[in-house]
Amino acid sequence: MLKRETQDKLLLASTWAAASITIVFLLWVVWHILSNGLSHVSWEFVSSAYTRIGESSGIWSMIVSTVYMVALTLSIAAPVGIMTAIYLTEYAKAGSKIVQVLRFCIESLAGIPSIVYGLFGMTFFVTTLGLGFSILAGALTLSVLILPVIIRTTEEALMAVPMSYREGGYALGSSKIYTIWRLILPSAMPGIVTSVILSIGRVIGESAPVFLTAGMVTKIPESVFDSGRTLTVHLYKLTQELFTQHEWDQAYATATVLIVLVLILNLITKIIAARYNKASH
Repeated sequence: MLKRETQDKLLLASTWAAASITIVFLLWVVWHILSNGLSHVSWEFVSSAYTRIGESSGIWSMIVSTVYMVALTLSIAAPVGIMTAIYLTEYAKAGSKIVQVLRFCIESLAGIPSIVYGLFGMTFFVTTLGLGFSILAGALTLSVLILPVIIRTTEEALMAVPMSYREGGYALGSSKIYTIWRLILPSAMPGIVTSVILSIGRVIGESAPVFLTAGMVTKIPESVFDSGRTLTVHLYKLTQELFTQHEWDQAYATATVLIVLVLILNLITKIIAARYNKASH
């Protein structure tokens, strides 16, 4: 039998090795995309319109559609997911039937392939509700898709708040909802923002549900009822037409902008979380 110190060292080494492999793969992917696409990204490429016929190959309308999709999806899914997590952690009785049903539904939603969400969105939101191929239909579909991520991550963040916070609030005569709103939620805000960051990456990275619900129109949507093509869907369409070097360059440049956009959105959410965390202390 190995000594306890040797076991600890082996476990620590395995942990560092796993973390290093993850970082190496991440840097490898990012480097491959940036090295092939950064030289083809220009202000004209980012700010101009896209036309399938002609020399114009900008992605401005795709960037706007992507931002619309992220903002609308989070505005729908975040309140529902956070309030569901609050109910599960603060109000529901552990082991009750309704909690078991909710957890079963959440686990089922997390395990459904994204293409199934796309088919559901196209059948229900696009056709049955008559929304057509629109940003709203895509956002509603993606809202259902990211709910498990928001609920589970927020739930873990709320459970990590010390029980003394709740007891202190109640001892001072605060109501349950006031204690949750003023003490528990601010303390759990970093974890809640983590769920938002994960959701942003999921929304931007999905193509099948968006392709089947929001459509592929390459113009800037004037409202949420208009169709739009996100960057991921645009990249998918470009990869179907990789016949010339120019099309390869477009694909890599679009992927570069996509990565930079994700990093910017994540940075913004982290800054907001840091301010909330600072204010709570």
